[in-house]
Amino acid sequence: SRELELKTTLRELVIYIVFLTDLCLLTFGMVSTDMYHLNKAMSRLFLEPSSSEDDRSGFRSVGSRADFWRFAEGPLLDGLYWDKWYNNTTLTLQNNNSHIYYENLLLGGAQIRQLKVRNNTCSIYPYFRTFLEDCYSEYRYRAEDRSDFGLRNESEWKYTSASSLSPWYWGSMGLYSSGGYMFTLPKSKQESVEKLVFLRQNSWLTRGTRVVFIDFSTYNANINLFCIIKLVVEFPATGGALTSSHIYSVKLLRYVTYYDYFLASCEIAFCLFIITFIIQEAIKIIKLKKEYFRSAWNWLDLLLLVVSILAIAFNIYRTVEVSLLMKELLSDAHVYPDFYFLAFWQVLYNNMIAVNIFFAWIKIFKYVSFNKTMTQLCSTLSRCAKDITGFAIMFFIIFFAYAQLGYLVFGSQVEEFSTFQNCIFTQFRIVLGDFNFETIEAANRILGPIYFITFVFFVFFILLNMFLAIINDTYSEVKADFEVIPSQELQIRDLFRQ
Repeated sequence: SRELELKTTLRELVIYIVFLTDLCLLTFGMVSTDMYHLNKAMSRLFLEPSSSEDDRSGFRSVGSRADFWRFAEGPLLDGLYWDKWYNNTTLTLQNNNSHIYYENLLLGGAQIRQLKVRNNTCSIYPYFRTFLEDCYSEYRYRAEDRSDFGLRNESEWKYTSASSLSPWYWGSMGLYSSGGYMFTLPKSKQESVEKLVFLRQNSWLTRGTRVVFIDFSTYNANINLFCIIKLVVEFPATGGALTSSHIYSVKLLRYVTYYDYFLASCEIAFCLFIITFIIQEAIKIIKLKKEYFRSAWNWLDLLLLVVSILAIAFNIYRTVEVSLLMKELLSDAHVYPDFYFLAFWQVLYNNMIAVNIFFAWIKIFKYVSFNKTMTQLCSTLSRCAKDITGFAIMFFIIFFAYAQLGYLVFGSQVEEFSTFQNCIFTQFRIVLGDFNFETIEAANRILGPIYFITFVFFVFFILLNMFLAIINDTYSEVKADFEVIPSQELQIRDLFRQ
């Protein structure tokens, strides 16, 4: 019986290694170092100021509406329109198309979009109503301004409803819809300059403006990669501006080279593996019924299957949408092609595959559990689970108490404590030795050192050592128990010899 069990486990392990190899070929074949280099090149061009320019001209240095116009009329247009070689000789442009860095074709035009809030959307204390006539709240969908303004003769002065396809954007200060006041920059650099100057002089950005999006897409035929770029400038109700950016290098055209068709065969093999695993798990559930759900490994198998099915569905949906939308998006070279929707789903698919391969590698522990060391580790974790649960309750009570203290005391002064989530991450960093004591002390000269010293003492010196003591004590007990049980590893060697 033991020999039959070992044979079955080893056979399943070999089959699973073949499946894991296929999954690794599939996942790592979708990404390349070219994606990082393309992201880095675009980031250096649009986000960082060149050495010959003023440091305030870069996108990350935008801190007001005036800085936004300075960036839009300068570095943005210089990066979008490449009509000269490095020695200032004029390039012959085909169909007036711009090639960023001479290799990346700008698809259509760049789109600039803003969202506004209505006046009198916030409450003013009665004593100040005589001093304040206008009041613009922070961005909320119900407070969004959708009325025409300004010259009212072009699309940038009229509200465009949100597209059902485009996802909403989660920014630093709010969740923004996909509608707004938008316009597309012309194909000519000179016309774009005139357009932006005209909008600036006619106050296109108002006090009610809460966010501005700059979207454009490029395609590099050398490496078959699309680069979708979104630059975001938020104008919070506090004044000033906050910048963020998203640069996605994605492979939307999947099947071009012979290697791509090899990956397609790996995808077919992956689907066959998943169908086989589904049948196996269904048979197990029918045989074992309720007993099936009492094993943690069976839950891991189900999770792996669910994530795999979702990844397959994402892949099919993305492939169909790309084939349907590609021709439509590129039909008119003078409009903005919204590839952000496709890039959004591609990134979701990549994340799904990443989670999938993580759980797939974890599942290997199921097949190597016949090894004595692995069995000891699993037994240690299972035996001390109750003790660790009780310890975790005590740990997180103290941990969250310190997080609330830090947020209330240092939240308005220190960036690391500006939100409750940041406090939690900061305290984990303090446990790992990554902290900035000077900023805490500068925020509060009395409570700062007290907070830091007591947190390190209770959490680092006491609680973490209690956690290690629980595991160490349980491991000693398990090891003593296993020394009494005869080892099965000799049987495995005999089996391999046979």
